[in-house]
Amino acid sequence: MLFNSLDFALFLTIVFALYWFVFQKNLKVQNALVLVASYVFYGWWDWSFLWLILFSTLFNYFLAIGLGKYDKERTRKLLLWTSVAVNLGFLGFFKYYNFFLDNFVQAFSFFGNPITIRGLDIVLPVGISFYTFQTMSYSIDVYRKQLEPTKDFIAFSAYVSFFPQLVAGPIERAINLLPQFYTKRTFDYVKAVDGCRQILWGLFKKIVIADNCAEYANKIFENYQDYNGATLFLGAIFFAFQIYCDFSGYSDIAIGTSRLFGFSLMQNFAFPYFSRDVAEFWRRWHISLSTWFRDYVYIPLGGSRVSKWKQVRNTFIIFLVSGFWHGANWTFVAWGALHALYFLPLLLGQKNRKNLGIVAENRMLPNLRELYSMLLTFTLITLAWVFFRAENLGEAINYNSVVLDPFKWGFLEVRPWYFLFLIAIFIVLEWLGRKGDFALQYLVNTWKKQYRWMFYLSLVILTFWWSKESNEFIYFQF
Repeated sequence: MLFNSLDFALFLTIVFALYWFVFQKNLKVQNALVLVASYVFYGWWDWSFLWLILFSTLFNYFLAIGLGKYDKERTRKLLLWTSVAVNLGFLGFFKYYNFFLDNFVQAFSFFGNPITIRGLDIVLPVGISFYTFQTMSYSIDVYRKQLEPTKDFIAFSAYVSFFPQLVAGPIERAINLLPQFYTKRTFDYVKAVDGCRQILWGLFKKIVIADNCAEYANKIFENYQDYNGATLFLGAIFFAFQIYCDFSGYSDIAIGTSRLFGFSLMQNFAFPYFSRDVAEFWRRWHISLSTWFRDYVYIPLGGSRVSKWKQVRNTFIIFLVSGFWHGANWTFVAWGALHALYFLPLLLGQKNRKNLGIVAENRMLPNLRELYSMLLTFTLITLAWVFFRAENLGEAINYNSVVLDPFKWGFLEVRPWYFLFLIAIFIVLEWLGRKGDFALQYLVNTWKKQYRWMFYLSLVILTFWWSKESNEFIYFQF
């Protein structure tokens, strides 16, 4: 079921009504309703993969109980590594089996020993990368004794399959979300209004900005041999805004929907394109994933408390693994490696934590140095997105080689000036609202009521005007 569909609008209305008007007085029944609704939500896409979520839930639930039961470190480590192996095993089979098989066959062919092994017709279950990491973090936190294993199976099942963030995050830690299923929830009008505002902004970003950027980006990327450097760079910019508005739009809708039911999810995007360096970008982009890798991979490897060489090693491991998490293609690995190279000078110069605050804080406009830093960072990020979007490494290299060749530039061959103007307005709104968790959180609070509602109505009209069909979110394929 897609957030940007009438099916979801009807589904959300029914679940909301039952949740607050029928089952408000019984916490366990509310949790059971959330669980049933989550399975219906996921099953709307394909019922046949519900067993995967159920297996992941049962496996990690009972394994965590075992971790809480035993004190012997050897036994607890065995349980932990069993959890990691089984969770990553399922993820690896569905997501990477054919990738490794194809590369195995190519390696033999390269050395003059061609072999033929038929791959499997595997359908990647939507959201498997997200809920797998979510359940793994629960088992790891229980092993670390940062969290007591729960005995409430309904609450835990609802946590694993919580429908607002099930398919594309944020990847919530059990230490944050699970306790919210134990606490009686009362309807909060202010929180609900804020949630509706965030849902509206998320839909606007997805339908108006991302889906229209996709049309231009697809046209340019699919015919990149026919365009000059300026047009190709514009295509990369379109994709940069497409993936940001698509993914952060999903997160906005997920977080806003959760607020309607009295839950608080973590912020997943913090205006990343206003970053002044790549390190700051990664503190602001897909925060739930980057902090997951930090806490469960980077720090256990020694983090920044080791020698400079090991810091460099750990940095490359994190970015390469992050790239590979996104998909079974060498383009994603290259994307991760490129970001590691971007990050390296900051790490070696001990400047990776230089920009921790909001850019131009307490000022309307950035100074020239901040503006230059943001533009440079955005350009580097945009060039890296080409690897993320390209079908293969050769296409990405050829695409960027034209972009980086000043002799292959010229006048824009694609000129959607009206849409570029709309993107410019979007950037201004994001800039003015950069102090909040999302652009509209504080931006409109100081406006007069009539102006505020005129603005909301404008967003609604634009969203319906541009809405053509319910396009899937990009991260469904990851």
